[in-house]
Amino acid sequence: MALTYTYKIKSYVNASHAMRWEDGEGKEHNHTWEVICEIGIKDEQMIVFRDIEKTIQTVLGSFSGKKLNSLPYFEEINPTVENVTIWLYKLISPKMEALSAKLICIEVGESPTRSFIITDVEE
Repeated sequence: MALTYTYKIKSYVNASHAMRWEDGEGKEHNHTWEVICEIGIKDEQMIVFRDIEKTIQTVLGSFSGKKLNSLPYFEEINPTVENVTIWLYKLISPKMEALSAKLICIEVGESPTRSFIITDVEE
């Protein structure tokens, strides 16, 4: 039996966004975004939880309290929960690689009932 070792880090960040529609931009509203990252380790080498958390918080802190629409990534892209998840995956994944880890799964929720998940499935 092969064992897989992972960490799961749950974080929260407050940020607002406004949806863009064909007839203009919707009303700006705030979310407490829930970001759950599942981190795999390489070569069974454990990583200090604090190092993973600090790395994720650095990414999330860069947009805490901001309107997502005003960030360069979302100038042309609608800041939907799906696009926010893709964006965070692109930001966090290389930072995990620098820790000799791998971002296996990221789940981003804009409310307790709405989430989007990206899972890196090795084939």
